[in-house]
Amino acid sequence: MNPEGPHAPAPLRPDSGHDLRWSGITNVGRFRSNNEDSFLALKFDGHDVTYLGKTGQASLAQADFVFAVSDGMGGAMSGEFASRIAVDRITRLLPRSFRLSAAGIASGFDDILSELFSVIHSDMLHFGFSYAECAGMGATLTLCWIRPDWMYFGHLGDSRAYYLPRDGGMTQVTNDHTHVGWLRRKGKLNEREARSHPGRNALQQSLGAGNQFIEPHIGAVGYQHGDRFLICSDGLVDGLWDRRIEEIIRTHPSAPGGPTIAQALIEESVRESGRDNTTALVIEFPAPKADCAP
Repeated sequence: MNPEGPHAPAPLRPDSGHDLRWSGITNVGRFRSNNEDSFLALKFDGHDVTYLGKTGQASLAQADFVFAVSDGMGGAMSGEFASRIAVDRITRLLPRSFRLSAAGIASGFDDILSELFSVIHSDMLHFGFSYAECAGMGATLTLCWIRPDWMYFGHLGDSRAYYLPRDGGMTQVTNDHTHVGWLRRKGKLNEREARSHPGRNALQQSLGAGNQFIEPHIGAVGYQHGDRFLICSDGLVDGLWDRRIEEIIRTHPSAPGGPTIAQALIEESVRESGRDNTTALVIEFPAPKADCAP
C-alpha cells in the first residue's frame, strides 16, 4: 500500500473516458430520530472545488476526486453538526493539494492529509469548548483521495475503507481506532467475536470529543481497472458480515435506473440491524470493454 513500493499497478489511461463511477447513500436507521452520518463526493483541480451528487461517473483526466464518510457523536444535535464540520472543512486545502501533486511533490500527500485532519480537529475542539450545546462533540472521518493509479487515504475513528481488487477478495485498509480493532489486528479476536464484543464501539481516537492529540491513519493503495473501494460508517458493518458486503458489491447488477450498489448495501444492513445510522459510498473503476470479453 506504499506508493513507493515495487508492485505499482498498470497505469490508468487519463483519456479512457469514464475512469470512475460512484454511488453513495445514508440512512437514519430504524431506531434513531436524527442522522449523525454524513458523506461527501468532490471533484477538484488547482482552482475549483465541485460538489458531486450521490451517484455519477467521470474522468480522471483533468481533476482529482475526494470521497469521505463521517459519523458524528455528541448530545442533542451536536453529533450531526460535528460530521458536517468534518466534511465541509475538507474543501480548504484541496486546490493547493492538486497544485502540489501536479508539480510531482509526492511527499506532500501525507503532509496535506495530516494538516487537514489537524484543522478539522482544532475546529471541533473550538466549538466544543465555546458552546455548551457542542461540549464533547466529535466525529470519525474516513477520506479517500482518488488520483490516477493511486488512492490516498486519511482516517480516524471506526468508520472504514475497504479495497476490493478485481481478481477477488476484500481488505479493510483502515484501522479501527478501538481496543477491539487492535485485538482483531493482533489476531486475538475473529470477526464474530469482534462484532459481539461489549467494547466494540468505544473509540480511542476521534476528531474533537475533547481529545488533546490525534494520530490519523494515513496511507495509499494502488488500484487498476476493475477494482473497487467502499467507505462506510460502522452502522453498515453492524448489519452485514464482511463476506456479505463483498458479495453484494461484486454481484449487484448495475442496471441503469435500478438500485445502486450503495442502496443495496444500505437496504440489507438496515433490514438486518438498523440500530445505528448507516452510510455507504462505493467507488468503482470500470474495466475497459475489451477486458470484459470472455
